[in-house]
Amino acid sequence: MNLVIAFITGLTTGGLGCMAIQGGLLATMLAQQYELDSTNKITSHKFIKPLFFFLSSRLAAYTIFGFLLGVFGSLFRFSPKVNAFLMIAIGIFMVGNGLRMLKIHPLFRYFVFKMPSAFNRYVSVKSKKSSSEFAPIMLGALTVLLPCGIAQAMMAAAIATGNPAEGAALMFAYTLGTIPAFILVAFFITRLGDLVEKHLSRIAGILLIIFGLVPVDYGLNLAGSPVSFTKTFEWIAGTGKTEEPQLQTGTANDDNTYYVTIMDNGYAPQILHLIPNREIKLIWVTNNVKSCSLSVVIPELNYENTFPSTGHVLLIIPPQKTGTVIEYSCSMGMYHGKLVFDKK
Repeated sequence: MNLVIAFITGLTTGGLGCMAIQGGLLATMLAQQYELDSTNKITSHKFIKPLFFFLSSRLAAYTIFGFLLGVFGSLFRFSPKVNAFLMIAIGIFMVGNGLRMLKIHPLFRYFVFKMPSAFNRYVSVKSKKSSSEFAPIMLGALTVLLPCGIAQAMMAAAIATGNPAEGAALMFAYTLGTIPAFILVAFFITRLGDLVEKHLSRIAGILLIIFGLVPVDYGLNLAGSPVSFTKTFEWIAGTGKTEEPQLQTGTANDDNTYYVTIMDNGYAPQILHLIPNREIKLIWVTNNVKSCSLSVVIPELNYENTFPSTGHVLLIIPPQKTGTVIEYSCSMGMYHGKLVFDKK
């Protein structure tokens, strides 16, 4: 999952989605840490300090946990198809969790993992009894174990990276994105109570459904599915990029050697028409590319490769029957392309 998307998810749904538990405990702790003055305004110096400790501890805990999840993913390296399944499962879980927050049907109450009630009671009691920095620091660290569907989805994505640094960066970006929402929740929930919590929960549910469709779409692309949300949209809008394939000149086999240019935002041509029933030499061209488009997955050919930022990489494709369509995407399913064997 792209770090920008992880940050936006945290910025929009992460803080709001986890507010019901984590925001509630934060509000309970804040009630013991600061006082309201006679004008019913929050005393700033008593508001900032505990919130700073809470958010800093939470950010550190999620980052460390993301690193550990990346280690786990590196030890148990998943195939592209397994990663695709995980992404689709993550998306379905996020959508189901959003429907649960909207109270659409009792069935969706299962779309959340709950910690034992004894653990939740322990955290709540500790937060009420402590008036020092211990309470916000402990609560911030322990939120990593509290039930938050969006955070759990990010944790699964951190495992899927298979890289400790990427897992840590993913969780850091997501948690960093939740900070503004937590600040607003901590402020407004103590001012307006249940009214704000009720509306934020509904907003979070709607946004969670929307953002839950993103990993489903990426998972379908990564699996090589001919149908996904982006592909359907491109088909309706007619935005799929089809270009006459460039031919390798000055060689004896210039009729079966083609180029695909890898860019930061995808592949050109996005739809490449090739000659069937003969071996094809496909050359991937990169020039200072830095996005996940560098890592290409072609499920049907059992091909997965990460290309250099700048260079040329050759792929030999065995003869394919007329009408064969081979889908490919980046390793995150964000960018995709298509090889169509119909050229005469």
